Amino acid sequence: MDLKSKLEILADAAKYDASCASSGGAKRDSLDRKGIGSSGGSGICHSYTPDGRCVSLLKILLTNSCIYDCLYCINRSSSHVRRARFTVEEVVKLTLGFYKRNYIEGLFLSSGIIKSPDYTMEELVRVARTLREEHGFRGYIHLKVIPNADPKLVEEAGRWADRLSVNIELPKADSLERLAPRKEIGAIRRSMGHLRGVIDEAPRSNGRVFAPAGQSTQMIVGADDANDQHILTTSAALYGGYRLRRVYYSAFSPIPDSSKALPLKPAPLIRENRLYQADWLMRFYGFDVNEIVAGGEAGMLSLDMDPKLAWALKHRERFPLDVNKATREELLRVPGLGVRTVERIISSRRVRSLRSDDLARLKVPMRKVSPFLVLPDHRPTRLLDRADLQAWLKPAPARQLDLFAA
Repeated sequence: MDLKSKLEILADAAKYDASCASSGGAKRDSLDRKGIGSSGGSGICHSYTPDGRCVSLLKILLTNSCIYDCLYCINRSSSHVRRARFTVEEVVKLTLGFYKRNYIEGLFLSSGIIKSPDYTMEELVRVARTLREEHGFRGYIHLKVIPNADPKLVEEAGRWADRLSVNIELPKADSLERLAPRKEIGAIRRSMGHLRGVIDEAPRSNGRVFAPAGQSTQMIVGADDANDQHILTTSAALYGGYRLRRVYYSAFSPIPDSSKALPLKPAPLIRENRLYQADWLMRFYGFDVNEIVAGGEAGMLSLDMDPKLAWALKHRERFPLDVNKATREELLRVPGLGVRTVERIISSRRVRSLRSDDLARLKVPMRKVSPFLVLPDHRPTRLLDRADLQAWLKPAPARQLDLFAA
């Protein structure tokens, strides 16, 4: 099989893994020294899929052959897909070629399990080591860690990669046991724990930054009966226990020749989007899981509105807030105000009392925030009492202008 055919198969096979963003990588600029590429600075081509996934990395599998038979995976051993496998040298050649053409900012490399976890992990490490040592590659590298692989191989992976990830796969341990019988939640968590320990200790022990962009994981949403509250509770525990940089959510999509144990319909992408919004609220806005999603609603996030707005409409008694007096924590709970905007508001109000035109200059969506804020020239008279406030807050639909209109 030629290289182009392999690339078509193994790039398509990698699209189901969402954990491939490149934020947090160490800068290794090559402007003033020998080497190829940089993980920071300009000249990097970013591209995004319609559902928001970053594809600026060369995102491929080493192989889509696998000795495991996970029911939700299109690359499972019993699947009838076309199989392909790169050599280490072919992955290195592709990465350098695409980087030099400015198509990518780095490499995301995962793999089906070949022979054993150790053998597979060793092959992944060889790719990263060859790029760094033999070619002076200074771009971004994200490697997938194979659970149950020798810890020494994982530690070597962290020497060459910017980020490592161990996919937890499913939010419930019993679902993983049922749908992926050869994978163990204990092995996955042990790998995460080992990574956290090495990341915490490596800079102090040998002066080398180990996996500077940390570790991440992915959960498949909608392949089992886990509700959003369970998913977010699992994420909160992962963030707290293993200091993950990101938990990625991937909406389940039915695969060819799928098992009867799996749903017949795909999970809606809007559910995946709402989970990302809720995840952001937990990480940056000070929300607790039980504030974001209530068990009384079957533990599911609203698909009709973002979770921050849903919370605000349930707690109208906390509003409106005086924008010139409210604390940072209070302002972060106002729909329409992001972290950076809140910081700018707090900085600006030290100098003067803010009015509506000041917020407009900060590009605050005035219609969205108007029911929740008090300003010297604005008081939301009875807006919070409107039964149709959710509908009122929706922006007017965009109107297509006539090219020849005056």
